Amino acid sequence: MNRDQADNRLLTPFTLNAALRANNRIALAPMTRARAGRHRIPNGLMAEYYRQRASAGLMISEATVVSTQGIGWVDSPGIYSDAQTEGWKRVVTSVHRAGGVMLLQLWHCGRASHSTFHLEDGAPVAPSPIAIQGDGIQTPVGHQPYEVPRALETEEVLQVADAYRHAAKRALQAGFDGVEIHGANGYLIDQFLQSRTNRRMDRYGGSIENRYRFLDDIVQAVTSEMPAARVGVRLSPNGVFNDMGSPDFRETFTFAAQQLDRYGLAYLHLVDGLAFGFHRLGEPMTLTEFRRVFHGPLIGNGGYTPATAEAAIREGSADLIAFGRPYISNPDLVERIAQGWPLAPDAPMDVWYMPNPRGYADFPIYR
Repeated sequence: MNRDQADNRLLTPFTLNAALRANNRIALAPMTRARAGRHRIPNGLMAEYYRQRASAGLMISEATVVSTQGIGWVDSPGIYSDAQTEGWKRVVTSVHRAGGVMLLQLWHCGRASHSTFHLEDGAPVAPSPIAIQGDGIQTPVGHQPYEVPRALETEEVLQVADAYRHAAKRALQAGFDGVEIHGANGYLIDQFLQSRTNRRMDRYGGSIENRYRFLDDIVQAVTSEMPAARVGVRLSPNGVFNDMGSPDFRETFTFAAQQLDRYGLAYLHLVDGLAFGFHRLGEPMTLTEFRRVFHGPLIGNGGYTPATAEAAIREGSADLIAFGRPYISNPDLVERIAQGWPLAPDAPMDVWYMPNPRGYADFPIYR
């Protein structure tokens, strides 16, 4: 290791809100990999995949649905049954034995779903009956057009928040070190936050304060089961994925961060980078903007390289940086950065969601 690598701030420890100690500032970003099978039960292959990446300072699991209503992806895992909880326990045990720290990302797809995922629940749900404009969705019966979602009734909204509470309880039973609330990328929480997708006239719609209320209900529900210092929230203020982007995005996400600051959360995780798409409705929001209103740890994400991640840590705009695609083909990403070894090329997209072991836990470490 040369002097430059030894001075790398990415490799220094960091304690998130006195509760979670990360051995370095490199986080494994949550990435849907679709290996949980038809019953959405984490398995031995997944345990090996996460074990291989346990040198990350912080590991955030792939998005995990909190209920059958929340399903919107083929073969993604769940956390609403005993079998799923036991499956995740196997994964977490493997990670802990390897010295890792791992959080479970809690997910509800909202309108980014299709009725064939949950025949008993019917149409996907959302804050308002506004369909995604896009090429369609991969479902259990093949590629289908997006459907117009059903707007949740006011009394149903708290039932969804309660599903998050039960999921947090199960995450503790599985042994996770905490949870991350997925409020990004055009899924249900993001749909409630943004004026593009929320046209409600009740206490969950209209003003920014009302549109934020659903996320606040969920934070309260989750923190009733585990300490706030073990709970993170992920937001994507600049994102366009799932047909998102609102003219008042800066006001909306600034307000949300201000409100979340009251809880003493483990961190706020922001998809601030533009590699995942940008709505171009104003200048992109930066980590520095969020530093002014959120005083806990910040995690940046979205197209960072080791060099740009190091710069963000050094300048103080972020406390950790989450890497996504590089971690697919570089299970030893921390070691490669520490030793100055070259990174393997990004894995081709056709293996990201394959329902088999290929392109998953079979990437070699550097030799």
